[in-house]
Amino acid sequence: MPVITLEYDELKRLGVSLEKDELIKILPMLGSDIEDHDDKTIKVEFFPNRPDQLSVEGVARSLKGFISKETGLPYYPVEKSNKKVYIDEEIIKIRPFIGFALIKNVNFTGKKLKQVMDFQENLHWVIGRDRKKVAIGIHNLDVIEDPFYYVGTKKDENSFIPLDHEAKMTPEEILNTHPKGSKYSHLLKGFDRYPLILDKNNNVMSMPPIINGELTKITEETKNILIDVTGTDEKAVKQALNIICSSFGEVGGKIESLKIEYSNKTITTPNLKPKEKIVHLDTANKLIGIDIKANEVKKLLSKARMEAEIIDENTLNVKIPTYRIDILHEVDLVENIAINYCINKIESEMPEIATTANENSWFSSDKLIREVMIGLGFQEIMSLMLTSEENHYNKMNQEVAEHVEVAKPISVERTMIRTSLLNGLMEFLENNKHEDLPQKIFEIGDVLYLDENAETKTKTVKKLSVIVCHSTANFSEIKSTIASVLLNLGYDMEIKSSNNPSFIPDRVGNITGKSDNGIIKGFFGELSPKVISNFDLDYPVVGFEIEFVDESS
Repeated sequence: MPVITLEYDELKRLGVSLEKDELIKILPMLGSDIEDHDDKTIKVEFFPNRPDQLSVEGVARSLKGFISKETGLPYYPVEKSNKKVYIDEEIIKIRPFIGFALIKNVNFTGKKLKQVMDFQENLHWVIGRDRKKVAIGIHNLDVIEDPFYYVGTKKDENSFIPLDHEAKMTPEEILNTHPKGSKYSHLLKGFDRYPLILDKNNNVMSMPPIINGELTKITEETKNILIDVTGTDEKAVKQALNIICSSFGEVGGKIESLKIEYSNKTITTPNLKPKEKIVHLDTANKLIGIDIKANEVKKLLSKARMEAEIIDENTLNVKIPTYRIDILHEVDLVENIAINYCINKIESEMPEIATTANENSWFSSDKLIREVMIGLGFQEIMSLMLTSEENHYNKMNQEVAEHVEVAKPISVERTMIRTSLLNGLMEFLENNKHEDLPQKIFEIGDVLYLDENAETKTKTVKKLSVIVCHSTANFSEIKSTIASVLLNLGYDMEIKSSNNPSFIPDRVGNITGKSDNGIIKGFFGELSPKVISNFDLDYPVVGFEIEFVDESS
């Protein structure tokens, strides 16, 4: 999760006059962890469901509400600029959604410029999944002219100077040779045209989601900016734009809208009109465990920077600012009522339900597997079910397949739910390569597949994965190991050829097996030098992975 550094003096300038000890008590109430603090600053880590608090302005806004310094719905007026953006039909197939806004009278002096850049990058992965869903560009408005154009250009056309570079480059050259281009080129893989944002004079402002142009680079002297947000998810694009505009509006930035002209429609962005939801008093009191009246709930929601209208003694209609993208359901409003009531004031009580526990049959077979593996000299590890596409697919030399993504990941290392255990073992070796060899480790754990036929649209599967690393590790060793494991578990074994790209060709095989308890399938072999190198290992690695399937499946 992003760590935000807050200066006490800056918070005071934004209207929060709290001493360090008070801040340390209050900030965790707003969904943060205190990472560090000294006499001048405090470092906090906010959960990803509140990206509006990834800027100092957003934190100050929440704090002022919590301490009743400034309550109610924040109002950020949006004026019409009469400027337009024209959308090229070619871009619809590549990166179809875009939002624009103008912010005037900004102040980037001192540390503000770096704070804005940090805020931008934090939003890139919290909302944008490392620019895949959303990419943000901030431009110096005073060096460009409207109207603007969002186009799909050919690879070798519209050369421009990318940010912090000196020479012009074509879009294709940027993807192949520029550090940012190389890092994010996978986002445009498979397309024969690339997105560009141009001004009236065909000046390139940005090549989303890769890099901005040097022409529109913002500096401490910049006073007026143009913000573009592009992406593959329309909702996420609007959310990111609203959060940024609200942050600038909090410190007096003048927000202006633009008209975006598609071939079949015209939209205007940003739209900061509050959304509305109903909350019921009986639901709130039951879930929180308190007994308060409608007037008090209205005051508590006002501290949460919302506006509530009492419909009747049990119902309130709540206006929610657009930057609060975490409010999805009535229970989210109840949570905000509890936070501003002060969770520490709510008395705890034991549930009135008594239960008797017994072992889940799903895990009972794990005991036998552990006994077999430990008997063969292996050590068990346990890794998280959350991993990243980089470790799970790219480092393992695998093509990205369908998987469950985390909507709001807490870090770039935890963006998806695993479908294999093998990369987790490789990460363990990478983190423990200073230990003596041989290293022989295993893991028993669940993975998650997408399954349209299941009620939850997912299917959980148990897997066993094994890795051996030492100077003479080879195919014969891992073949004998898996044969011993399956024999002790009561399975027969059939081996077939495999072309698994994580392994050396002709030194990998697929396996299937049956027993009275069900069937297994998997693979084993010698990991390829490329995979070993990707995890920064120096010795041969062999391994296998099998999944356990019921007979009926």
